[in-house]
Amino acid sequence: MTLLYSEVEEELRAAVRGLLADRCPPATVLKRIESEPYDLDLWKTLAGEIGVAGLLVPEELGGAGASASEVAVVLEELGRAVTPVPFFTSSVLATRALLPTRDALLGELAEGRRTAALAVSFAASPYQPGRGSSVSVDGDGRLSGAVTGVAGAEVADVLLVPVGGDLYVVEGAPAEEATVEVVTSLDLTRPVATVTLRRARARRVGACDLAGVLRFGAGLLASEQLGVAEWCLDTTLAYVKERHQFARPIGSFQAIKHRLADLWLDVVRARAAARNAVADGSSISVAVAQSWNAGVAVHAAEEAVQLHGGIGMTWEHPVHLYLKRAKAAEIALGTPGDHREALASMADVPGPA
Repeated sequence: MTLLYSEVEEELRAAVRGLLADRCPPATVLKRIESEPYDLDLWKTLAGEIGVAGLLVPEELGGAGASASEVAVVLEELGRAVTPVPFFTSSVLATRALLPTRDALLGELAEGRRTAALAVSFAASPYQPGRGSSVSVDGDGRLSGAVTGVAGAEVADVLLVPVGGDLYVVEGAPAEEATVEVVTSLDLTRPVATVTLRRARARRVGACDLAGVLRFGAGLLASEQLGVAEWCLDTTLAYVKERHQFARPIGSFQAIKHRLADLWLDVVRARAAARNAVADGSSISVAVAQSWNAGVAVHAAEEAVQLHGGIGMTWEHPVHLYLKRAKAAEIALGTPGDHREALASMADVPGPA
């Protein structure tokens, strides 16, 4: 096992970063978040021309047959640009849930012709996978109930609904059977919605290890959080070198140097934790990565806001998008406290008397 990036991963990174620099700079994201958060034209390019949508899908099913390490590199870059595309929700969570079934839908997801959303609350965790869901299946195989806080549902062509250890596909359902209502969310670049099913017709595709899917997603979310932290650090470093006060760059002040040096060390540790989570994939590695990276992303964004001074507090500067993404991701797929508690249990660390 190595935590270093391979040549293939660096080539993938360069392709994604180049496209995002051209099509998705922070100013562009700022312009669209209140009217149309998701950039589906950009998603078609990422999925169709670069092929990111099918990274996890085996070649015989129409995908690239790549590993979680390649997916992690893409998420790092999407995090650096707070890119408003359904990669994490469709190509990671939904695809991972569908993979054991080898359903034909995987080929369509891999090509980017369709997107899917896993109808699970973004606040659910590997330790409480059913949080936010009240869906049940009746004797006719129809689904009823609601799921709150579902990310990516409003742009999904297909809903994948886990119920009682099975996975069901809901597609083309009329409005009286299935509705998706977007609700107010902190992260404007990744809206969440309430999915309501009223005896919706569904197709059972196989078994679903929901806790395992959420654990896999949490491990990869650490790479997105790493990307957020890296952008905040790099952008702040550039700013403190240019911003002058008392006839000298503010980055030359010792207090600023110490804060940024500490933050750099935090980000380096976050990179190691994220890479280990995707290379190893064990419950312990995932818990370690989320216990650390979620807080680092928030801290990096808070430091970026403060060290940018007055402009960091304005809507016109994109740093608030990163702070909101970091704060929303901090409570997604398990809070740092959830993961630390699980880690203590797995490592057999005794709790308070």
